Amino acid sequence: MEIMKLGIIQQHNIADVDSNRKRLIEKIEKLAAAGAELIVLQELHNSLYFCQTEDVNCFDLAEPIPGCSTQAYSAVARQCHIVLVASLFEKRAAGLYHNTAVVFEKDGSIAGMYRKMHIPDDPAYYEKFYFTPGDLGFTPIDTSVGRLGVMVCWDQWYPEAARLMAMKGAEMLIYPTAIGYESSDPVEEQQRQREAWITVQRGHAVANGIPLVAVNRVGHEEDPSHATHGIDFWGSSFIAGPQGELLYQAPQDQETEQVIDIDMKRCENVRRWWPFLRDRRCEAYGGITSRYLD
Repeated sequence: MEIMKLGIIQQHNIADVDSNRKRLIEKIEKLAAAGAELIVLQELHNSLYFCQTEDVNCFDLAEPIPGCSTQAYSAVARQCHIVLVASLFEKRAAGLYHNTAVVFEKDGSIAGMYRKMHIPDDPAYYEKFYFTPGDLGFTPIDTSVGRLGVMVCWDQWYPEAARLMAMKGAEMLIYPTAIGYESSDPVEEQQRQREAWITVQRGHAVANGIPLVAVNRVGHEEDPSHATHGIDFWGSSFIAGPQGELLYQAPQDQETEQVIDIDMKRCENVRRWWPFLRDRRCEAYGGITSRYLD
């Protein structure tokens, strides 16, 4: 495949799960009609971002895989003949839950899954309360549109994760995301955080010579505990090319559905110009598996 038509959906969610899912499916159908072959959704797109508080009742949002949501997204992938990257709250067993990306093939089958490996625990992002760290490793998922290096949100800050995906043959890095501002931060700090988020991921694209897709949610979501003023999710979903060039960037404050052309053939040329994988000094990197080097 030389040109891939990629669709992204940046959505503002509400408490009504059925409404969120219905709106997403309508947008998937719209993007597929516009020619999208691969469509990527944001992190935990079925519901509000429930990790702002530690509440055992929120575990009721989790679903088995396969389950109700996989059935719905499988059906739309098959109907629209697209590859679809979804992000679900997985109930693996009683008391065992994951933040899981599921990739559907064009026939509706599950091509593969990825369980979020890096789990944050910060004010308003209490994910360690809900999610067990992933156990599927950094393994790309083979699909009819290519080998996809799918990870989730907090994973996007770790160059080691992106590198391992690339070393296993990923042709694109994909990150469903839920990140935003806490309103008490000064505006200057808020913008530094957003720019850092964009910059580090563009660096992953450059260092590995492959495109990168980050799809974020957008809009304000209240903190049910009122311990904070809630999160303003900063949108800004983007696609970077293999030299980190921005092929598309969504607004910070609006819902967006967009189809973007990605020149996959160009990645081969970029890796020939900048052969970073060739010049790696693998024998000198042993310390990378340590927590810290004193």
